[in-house]
Amino acid sequence: MEQEQKITLKSLAEELKEKIKKEGEKEKEPAKFKKPKEKIGEEKAQTPLAEEKEIQKISKKITKKEIEKEAKEIKKQKIEKTLIPLEDYIKCAVHLGTKVITPHMRKYVYKRRADGLAVINTVAIDEKLREAIDFLIKYEPEQIYLVCKREAGWYAAKKFEEITGIKTFTKKYPPGITTNLKLENFFEKELTIICDPWIDKNALFDTARLKKPVISLCDTNNFTKKITKIIPCNNKAKKSIGCILFILAREFCKAKKIPFTAELEDFTGELE
Repeated sequence: MEQEQKITLKSLAEELKEKIKKEGEKEKEPAKFKKPKEKIGEEKAQTPLAEEKEIQKISKKITKKEIEKEAKEIKKQKIEKTLIPLEDYIKCAVHLGTKVITPHMRKYVYKRRADGLAVINTVAIDEKLREAIDFLIKYEPEQIYLVCKREAGWYAAKKFEEITGIKTFTKKYPPGITTNLKLENFFEKELTIICDPWIDKNALFDTARLKKPVISLCDTNNFTKKITKIIPCNNKAKKSIGCILFILAREFCKAKKIPFTAELEDFTGELE
């Protein structure tokens, strides 16, 4: 009996020593690094520059055969009328996405091309554009500003400003310009339009801080956190950005009774 008691006490002592040893080793281990929460608009860029250039190149060369094929598929959905002819959407490559599809944008994609590029549902583009327009026309030109840092959209963005009177930033948007009262060029607006949540993340971040609405062109590789109205589309190519801004400008001017005589090609450049 005495021997059994000694063995039990010894076992308990050993267990205690092992426990103390393990706890000591844990304390010596470096604390695990906790990844900080990502700020709004700070998701990693999803499209490599080489792929972006490839999309821009493909967008310039939409063949008649492709236009006919896509238009035929879209017409099967029996839609009554679109904001511009279906063929013009396809000519402008508005439907071409990237090879990356985020969970946020998956519902707008209906297939992949043979080269891996996603294809955005043109009917969804038209529907979301209508929603964005209905939201946009609630504001006056002096209450809105547009940001387009991507060079492919500069031409259309300037045309948009010229026709609508809406303040536009191309090349660079100064961070804090709407949130920092100490800045000389500080201004206040009620609605922000951006052409890419990643490229134009500074404007998105500032607007989110102010808890004001944002309309954004969103490609298949974009995250849509803090965006009020999404316009799913190819936001990498000149023609596509031009097409979307043309429609927004035309419908805004129509609602505000601002003279509008521009044609689609005034925003996109030559289509044929």
